[in-house]
Amino acid sequence: MTNKSVKQIKEIVDNLEVDKYMEYIEILKSDERKSVQNLALKLAKKLDNIRREEERLDRINIYENEGYEKGYLYIGGIDEAGRGPLAGPVVAAVVVFKQGTKIEGINDSKKLSEAKRDELFEIIKQEALDYGIGIVNNEEIDEFNILNATYMAMKKALNCLKKSPDYLLVDAATIPGINIKQNPIIKGDSKSISIAAASILAKVTRDSMMYQYDEIYPEYGFKGHKGYGTKEHYEAIEKHGITPIHRKSFLKNVL
Repeated sequence: MTNKSVKQIKEIVDNLEVDKYMEYIEILKSDERKSVQNLALKLAKKLDNIRREEERLDRINIYENEGYEKGYLYIGGIDEAGRGPLAGPVVAAVVVFKQGTKIEGINDSKKLSEAKRDELFEIIKQEALDYGIGIVNNEEIDEFNILNATYMAMKKALNCLKKSPDYLLVDAATIPGINIKQNPIIKGDSKSISIAAASILAKVTRDSMMYQYDEIYPEYGFKGHKGYGTKEHYEAIEKHGITPIHRKSFLKNVL
């Protein structure tokens, strides 16, 4: 490497396959040039990050793998988005992956940027064996209450699948009235790849709907707060009243 410029070495490092990282870290460390040694440090940090992500992806497959070890064959993860807002629907999604699926960066949707969620939204749909999305609107939320509406959205999502799961991983809930073995997992959207994927599908779907509502009702700021009870949102309600997408049962104190 001593016969190459720092720029040439950087180009080589930038195009390295991961299995070559350790070899080149040692080579770069032996170079007397400080800038080349810094490249070795950066490469070592990059390798460390890759290994940590691989370990995390192994961990978030634990519940799925436990299911396979118990003999289940078609394992789904289910989650919802939109239980708390003052307006708009509650959306649930269910995702079934093939055993051992790993998708870099996948995590609880709340821990991801919007751009990353949008990217993963497409990848999940491509990688999934099956997925379903269920939507329950604000009028049904008012009629049945938010908890029951959430279960309704989850059942709608399950009904969209081509084949019913024989084992269902659920984020901190047990869905009543379904004949599927369930495993409720606290903070499941950061512990299970299937639930994490479902949380992303649900979140991106709901956000997309709120963007559309923002165009219809621009004075409410739905694009920014997605219907949640921000100061801006309450001020808009006070000034303009409620819209057809508001949850009246959530606004009893202001109506």
